Amino acid sequence: MMASTRYNNRPLKSEEGEEKDYVGFATLPNQVHRKSVKKGFDFTLMVAGESGLGKSTLVNSLFLTDLHKDRKLLNAEERISQTVEITKHTVDIEEKGVRLKLTIVDAPGFGDAINNTECWKPITDYIEQQFEQYFRHESGLNRKNIQDNRVHCCLYFIPPFGHGLRPVDVAFMKALQDKVNVVPLISKADCLMPAEMRKMKDRIREEIDTFGIKVYQFPDCDSDEDEEFKQHDQELKESTPFAVIGSNTVVEAKGQRVRGRLYPWGIVEVENQTHCDFVKLRNMLIRTHMHDLKDITCDIHYENYRSQCIQQMTSKLTQDNRVESPIPILPLATPDVDTEKLIKKKDEELRRMQEMLQKMQQQMHEHDV
Repeated sequence: MMASTRYNNRPLKSEEGEEKDYVGFATLPNQVHRKSVKKGFDFTLMVAGESGLGKSTLVNSLFLTDLHKDRKLLNAEERISQTVEITKHTVDIEEKGVRLKLTIVDAPGFGDAINNTECWKPITDYIEQQFEQYFRHESGLNRKNIQDNRVHCCLYFIPPFGHGLRPVDVAFMKALQDKVNVVPLISKADCLMPAEMRKMKDRIREEIDTFGIKVYQFPDCDSDEDEEFKQHDQELKESTPFAVIGSNTVVEAKGQRVRGRLYPWGIVEVENQTHCDFVKLRNMLIRTHMHDLKDITCDIHYENYRSQCIQQMTSKLTQDNRVESPIPILPLATPDVDTEKLIKKKDEELRRMQEMLQKMQQQMHEHDV
């Protein structure tokens, strides 16, 4: 058994009795930082909601880019026969030497039909397809450069008019709650007065609890976090669902040029926290919780899908081989058991395991073809 050495944060001494300040592992965060910056980051964001709720405008406002500059808007006649489809836009963003590969997944046509029965099915199918693709690459031989297209967050846009959630909103979020991090938003918040917005938020939070909808939950702060971060985190939790406004137009307000919307009665500033929750949403997505969204996607949503796939494959192999378990458990060796017989049994079990692995790989290859 190899002995382990513990330093217990005590200064080390050299042969001359001279004390050293540290071993050197304190530089590990810097190494991780340099490697991460060199490799860059990937983030996939899905936006869902009815047409005309400002999804594209909000995304452009969040990342200061134009993802839909060549988009053609359909007229009423063309939208009658339109079905829900999935469109994907990828853009590389660089800020202070840090590269972010941002993928925006949109679902035009969602909720626009008269009959919206299971209109979320193409969206759930797309999310599962990305899980399946990642699972195949992860199970293959070359796993060094796996491209991660899994959806890390879904911004669901709730219209500001109405009295809380509609049946299609409840059905959509319940259909996606176990597949992706769902973040509900109240779109076009400038349509409501402050008192109406507070009432709308309270109603939506109450209905989310009533229907048992699992939306993205902010992690609790660690005890060693500073008070400013704890206060910021508490403000984010109290602001959900976020009431947002998007704008790509620069207007002049009080002698300053800001992004906002110009009305006959005044100017609504996108980045003014007294007007909307745009800044809080941007901070949550980019500055504070992007890694948490990716971790939950990898550790919970994808692992649930992966375990289901393995169970299905194991069950199929068990039926094909007509055995109770794909990996039989050997009995414990006793002094009365002959050594050669035990070795022979183990060799047989290893051979059976190798044959089953070959069958699994063959089935995955046939499925890919």
